[in-house]
Amino acid sequence: MDTVAHHDTDTDQDLGEAPLLRIATAGSVDDGKSTLIGRLLHDTKTVMNDHLAAAQRASERYGEAAQLALLTDGLRAEREQGITIDVAYRFFATPVRSFIVADTPGHVQYTRNMVTGASTSDVAIVLVDARAGLVEQSRRHVHIAALMGVRHIVVAVNKMDLVDWDEATFQGIAEHLVAYVREFSPHLPITAIPLSALHGDNVVEPSANIDWYAGPTLLEFLETVDVTRTQQQPGARLAVQWVIRPHTDEHHDYRGYAGRLAGGELRPGDEVVVLPSGVRSTVSLVDTFDGPLDVALPGQAITVLLADDVDVSRGDTIVAASGSPALVGGDVVADVCWMIDRPLQAGQRVWVKHGTRLARAVVEELVHELDVNTLEVSPAPESLSLNALGRVRLRTATPLVGDAYADSRETGRFIIIDEATNATAAAGMLISLS
Repeated sequence: MDTVAHHDTDTDQDLGEAPLLRIATAGSVDDGKSTLIGRLLHDTKTVMNDHLAAAQRASERYGEAAQLALLTDGLRAEREQGITIDVAYRFFATPVRSFIVADTPGHVQYTRNMVTGASTSDVAIVLVDARAGLVEQSRRHVHIAALMGVRHIVVAVNKMDLVDWDEATFQGIAEHLVAYVREFSPHLPITAIPLSALHGDNVVEPSANIDWYAGPTLLEFLETVDVTRTQQQPGARLAVQWVIRPHTDEHHDYRGYAGRLAGGELRPGDEVVVLPSGVRSTVSLVDTFDGPLDVALPGQAITVLLADDVDVSRGDTIVAASGSPALVGGDVVADVCWMIDRPLQAGQRVWVKHGTRLARAVVEELVHELDVNTLEVSPAPESLSLNALGRVRLRTATPLVGDAYADSRETGRFIIIDEATNATAAAGMLISLS
């Protein structure tokens, strides 16, 4: 099957230094997501004895086959109904890599939870029941995963034991999903793996039942997959969370701007720009709780001191003067997933929380709504309802500073907050600022 990439496990990558891999499971109800994660935890021996004992006791009530799923389905309602409702995060590790898995709900009612789980994931494992093939929710989750910027999709064709390990069934499902993904994401890598989560075939250990499959097990793939971003990334971005003024004799002139570095690197001597004001200065010191740094790396919590006395406040962003310029503006075009019962309509007033900046905003236009099943776009809808995906144009009272979501997840994402209830109403992905 030429269109499906079988991952090569022979790699020159130094696996001993492989970073943490974030994974989201996806698929329809009863495709076996929780069972698969339970199998990974169990067979890699990363389940605590008391947790395993609790699952074994619970399985006496809910059935022996449910034991693996009970390692992730922690809510009573999940156990009683046999479905995942909330996003469950589980950690496990092997000698070569560490993993965080987001077990996301399969039911259409909880599509917004899938957005949450995929938003921070590098890889999406899309489970498909070999008996049913691709269904509506499978396609919906694949599209959301691509929209949220995952770097690789694994098609885990589960329950192969129930179709007698038929190769044609596996190939047909994999080719169908690849053709669907190519319609909206031509270059997203896809790997297909046949397995049985319940019995452990091809999850951690190779299956003795598949003589026609020569690819990796699921764990082998996850240990070796490269999710390095190949495109040029924006330069340093530091959203100022707090201005530090000790007012002590020892630190009389200390004025630091604290936050978490999102992408890029910062060093003393680097020229920077404070946005949205546009004032330029130079980094004089990169400080931390443990002392100064020669260079700050992405993800580090730092305090930056500037060579000039400039006006910098919480919500401002310090960016590298070199490299890709940041987007600045109050006219926001973005894709959103609507997450509350009250529909979103043009003219509605909301709050936008982006980085450390909280701004009032008005919804100026609903550009379109996306049908993730047919990939059809409906222009100018009257509203966006719960779980809807659409494109909107907002006008914020104060300018935002960020990057397109396709270039940076960290600075390209935001949330919309309902003005009346203060509830998180939507997850947003920036397309443009002006």
